[in-house]
Amino acid sequence: MALVPVVVCLGEALIDRLGPPGGDPAVDRPVDDRLGGAPANVACGLARLGTEVAFAGRLGQDAIGDAFSHLFAERGVETTLLQRDGERPSRIVLVRRARDGERQFQGFAGDQGAGFADQALEPAPLPQARWLLIGTLPLATPASASALLSAVHQAESLGTAIALDVNWRPTFWDASADPGAEPSAAALAAMQPLLDRAALIKLAREEALWLFNSDDPGAIQQALPQRPDVVVTDGAAPVRWQLGAESGEQFAFQPPTVVDTTGAGDAFTAGLLHRWSSPPQERIRFAAACGALVCGGAGGIDPQPKEAQVEAFLGEVS
Repeated sequence: MALVPVVVCLGEALIDRLGPPGGDPAVDRPVDDRLGGAPANVACGLARLGTEVAFAGRLGQDAIGDAFSHLFAERGVETTLLQRDGERPSRIVLVRRARDGERQFQGFAGDQGAGFADQALEPAPLPQARWLLIGTLPLATPASASALLSAVHQAESLGTAIALDVNWRPTFWDASADPGAEPSAAALAAMQPLLDRAALIKLAREEALWLFNSDDPGAIQQALPQRPDVVVTDGAAPVRWQLGAESGEQFAFQPPTVVDTTGAGDAFTAGLLHRWSSPPQERIRFAAACGALVCGGAGGIDPQPKEAQVEAFLGEVS
């Protein structure tokens, strides 16, 4: 490794194909292709904030893979763990945007019959780091699930804390699924080993209700044997959190403009990990500001703020 990362972000890097507001990205034009994928978004967000970070994932030997390689180099993300696939393409996700900026993932494009590169992620040795940031999407395919679980077991042996952003997306498990469908019993069972090992769990309110029948971070913490830190987000409603023995709520900051909410949760996660050594309330407040600022531009990566921009924004809203 060229650097010793504070965070290793493992999982998908892909294209978010944003449809015109109110339109269908599969047929309506113009579309706006943006580099994305939750772990890639978090990695780029951390790097822009100034945290040393590595990305572990798999991309095609295609223009999308090349674009990510250039992006990671530009941001300073370590890519020793980035795999390239000569058979499978990088994934394109079709994103339907409402006129108010809210989005819904509705399917994929680019599959040539062999699936997508991220589905074929292979296990690889991980460096020692403070955090391994993961989501649940690699669990949807056997090969990538095996690579994810290998990384989790390595992290445990290395003393690396696991941060889990649940990020439930039913279409990754079944391309024909309703984008609003809840997890199946099989998906819930697959997620449980991650929930039981994570030191930090971030989840949306609906995910909390599906997984724990509660949206109370304190109750979720007590429901798991390792008593993790828990953050529950709820769109524009306040973030609720339980970090160790401390708990609270943080109202959502209103960004100056809302262009697209894609990547807001990932910017929040990046801000949270970046400020982890700060007091709990300050961590959450900084993270909330990161999430708000990324809504001011299209896609989940380009509008990500630098630390000084976040500090300036917090100074204005104080």
